[in-house]
Amino acid sequence: MHISDLIPWGRHKGKTSGTEGASAANPLAALQNDINHVVEDFWLKIESSWNDGGTGMFGPSTDITETDNCVDVSVELPGMTEKDIDISLSDTAMTIRGEKHTEHQEDRKGVHIRERSYGSFYRIIPLPVGVDTNKAEAVFKNGVLTISLPKTSQARASRIPVKAG
Repeated sequence: MHISDLIPWGRHKGKTSGTEGASAANPLAALQNDINHVVEDFWLKIESSWNDGGTGMFGPSTDITETDNCVDVSVELPGMTEKDIDISLSDTAMTIRGEKHTEHQEDRKGVHIRERSYGSFYRIIPLPVGVDTNKAEAVFKNGVLTISLPKTSQARASRIPVKAG
């Protein structure tokens, strides 16, 4: 089931409704039609972000840089510790998972406050051919996870220089 199945105006794709024909004569119907399209587009973008490996609108900020010698990945994970993060590697992809649990409790003069926050994410990053996963290093400092994936000597040697003609 897709989120568009839950949106009343998203069920009848391809069918003409009475408001579309009346929109030329009725500006309020045209406005309602435009608002419906904007809201539907918003929900479709959120739905696609849920289905793209956790990278969508709500995933952690990630920078990936490739040089001749290595691939560097930097992920912002504020409020997390290294114990909250799990990294797994295969020959073709790297998966970063994390889960954060925070709880705050305060008692003062007849007021009892208790707040809980939970969240998890995962991010799948495809790796180029020639990355040496056995020599990968990960460092977590000040809420930023930095992963360095060195390239094999074969991958570094396979680059062909381009000369001006």
